[in-house]
Amino acid sequence: MKAAVLNQVGDDKLELRDDVTTTAPGPDEVRIRMRACGVCHSDLSAMDGTLPALAPGVIGHEGAGEVVEVGSAVTSLAVGDHVLITFVPPCGKCAQCASGQSHLCLVHTLAAFTSPRFVVGGAPAFGYAGLGAFAEELVVPADGAVKIDNDVPFEIAALIACGVMTGVGSVLNTAKVEPGSSVAVIGCGGVGVSVIQGARLAAASRIVAVDPIVEKHEVAKKFGATHATTPEGVADLNNQLNGGMGFDYTFDVVGLPQTIRSAWDLARRGGHVTVVGAGRADAMVQFSAQELFLHDKTLHGSFYGTSNVRRDVPRLISLWREGRLDLESMISKRIKLDDINEGLQALRGGGSLIRQVVTFD
Repeated sequence: MKAAVLNQVGDDKLELRDDVTTTAPGPDEVRIRMRACGVCHSDLSAMDGTLPALAPGVIGHEGAGEVVEVGSAVTSLAVGDHVLITFVPPCGKCAQCASGQSHLCLVHTLAAFTSPRFVVGGAPAFGYAGLGAFAEELVVPADGAVKIDNDVPFEIAALIACGVMTGVGSVLNTAKVEPGSSVAVIGCGGVGVSVIQGARLAAASRIVAVDPIVEKHEVAKKFGATHATTPEGVADLNNQLNGGMGFDYTFDVVGLPQTIRSAWDLARRGGHVTVVGAGRADAMVQFSAQELFLHDKTLHGSFYGTSNVRRDVPRLISLWREGRLDLESMISKRIKLDDINEGLQALRGGGSLIRQVVTFD
C-alpha cells in the first residue's frame, strides 16, 4: 500500500512509498482502511522533533476510516464499522482511567513506542502517536478506534479525532469557561478556531482572537470571535474591553514561551490560563514566585482537551448535527496523499489555512 514515511527526525519532507504493509492485527487490535485524515501542526512537530516520534515511521494522527479486519479477541467492533482514531486510547482499567482521566492513560501510549505496526521495505516501522494515518491502512488497538454512525462523513470525523476534540475540550473540559465571561485565544489555526467555537458554545460574552496573520482574523470571527487583533493590538483591546484588568480566561494555542507568557499576562487576577499548544521539551517559561502568589491565577495544561473520547465524540457529533459546531467550514482544502508534502509546506508557512484534509477515495 501507499504511505508517507518519515525516514529520520529532522527531515522536512516525507517519502511517499508504495512498498508499505501493516503488521497483522493482534488479538486486541483492528485494521482500518483510512478514508480521511487531517493535516495537523502536530505532524510538523513530530517531523522536527518538537514532539516525540520514532523513525522510520508513518506520520499522521487525525483520521477516520472503516474497519476491515478485527483481532480474535475484539468484540466491540466489527468489519464494516466506521470509526475515528484516537492517539490516546483509554485502556479502561488503569488508575488514570478509573479516576476519570482517561486522556492520561499510558498503557497504549507506551506500547506505541515499542510496537512497530508497519513494515517499510521489509523493515519494521512505527506509526506516529501509535497511529500513522498518512497510510492507506493502519493497525491500532481496538481501544483506539471509536465507532461512529455511518452517516457521519469521514472528513468530519477526522477533524473531531484531534483538532476539534483538543480545542473544544480545552474550553469545556479543562477551563470550564462560564457563561458571560471574557476569553482571549492566542493562535487561530485549526485548534485555535476550535477553541473559539468552544468559547461560543460556552456562551462567553467576549471572545478575542489574537494572531499575527491578519487574514486569519475574519476566519476567527466566522467561528465565533467577537473581536480579532494582532499581538501588537491586544493591549489596547484589553483596555477597551476590560479596563486593562485582563480576561477571565486565556488560551495559548501556540506553545511558545512568549505566547504562554502573553496568555498569563492577559489573564486578570484570579483568572484562568490554559496551555493548549504543544511546545518543545527544552522551551522554558519564566514566572516570578511573587506573581504566582499575588495574582492568584490558575495555570492549566490541556492535553487532548482533557477529553474522554467515549463521552466526547458522541457529544461533538451531536453538536455538529444540531448546527452548533461548524466543522464543514473548517475544511479549507482537500488533497490526496500524493500531495502531502505540499500540504505540509503550506501549513508550515502559516497562511490562512484552517484544516487540509487528505482523502483516500
